[in-house]
Amino acid sequence: MVLDVLFSLKRMFTMDAPLERSWSDQLADEFQKPYFRQLTHFVKGEYREHVCYPDTRHIFAAFDRCPFHAVRVVILGQDPYHGPGQANGLCFSVNEGVPHPPSLTNIFKELQKDLDKPYPKSGNLESWADQGVLLLNATLTVRAHQAGSHQGKGWETFTDSAIARLSQEREGIIFLLWGGHAKKKMKLIDSAKHHVLTSGHPSPLSANRGYWFGNRHFSICNEILRQNGNKSIRW
Repeated sequence: MVLDVLFSLKRMFTMDAPLERSWSDQLADEFQKPYFRQLTHFVKGEYREHVCYPDTRHIFAAFDRCPFHAVRVVILGQDPYHGPGQANGLCFSVNEGVPHPPSLTNIFKELQKDLDKPYPKSGNLESWADQGVLLLNATLTVRAHQAGSHQGKGWETFTDSAIARLSQEREGIIFLLWGGHAKKKMKLIDSAKHHVLTSGHPSPLSANRGYWFGNRHFSICNEILRQNGNKSIRW
């Protein structure tokens, strides 16, 4: 069964593993902990009995497209999109040809104003990930049409460990924390070693109250990168 191959703990450390090798090395201890074994059992059952997102091939896409030592910027989301064809394993990102969800629309509106560039046609953010932007959801899977359905099952422990490892082992990463849920992750980040930018969430509820638009995070992020001798992100 494909799911057994994808979630077998033994295969986590092979070339066929769904998790990119550098991340497998960094998070090796997590795979042996009881919570991860319970999470594996839960997710296998959910995908077997229900429609879930993203496709199993893309559950670890955020890690696959942005190896540990390539991370320059981190954007934190909460859940994958739970509608058909939307989620591709990167937070806020959707597959080619999929209408932009409201939060992504507001991200692009801020990007458009901040950097004076055309509104993007595609909502696929893989090009960001390929430049070192880790687009990480706190929970990596979800049941169709049921937002938050896989929260509290162990994913948050796993992704918190990934954030903590970045904070411990790397320096100079820019963390973009949008909204209250993302801001809670500040406790995992050593602000003496890294840059942390915060704002409201890009969802309409927050953005329309004035907590999102005008944060200029895209230009500020690029200025920090330039000041430290790094290439800007082509947002």
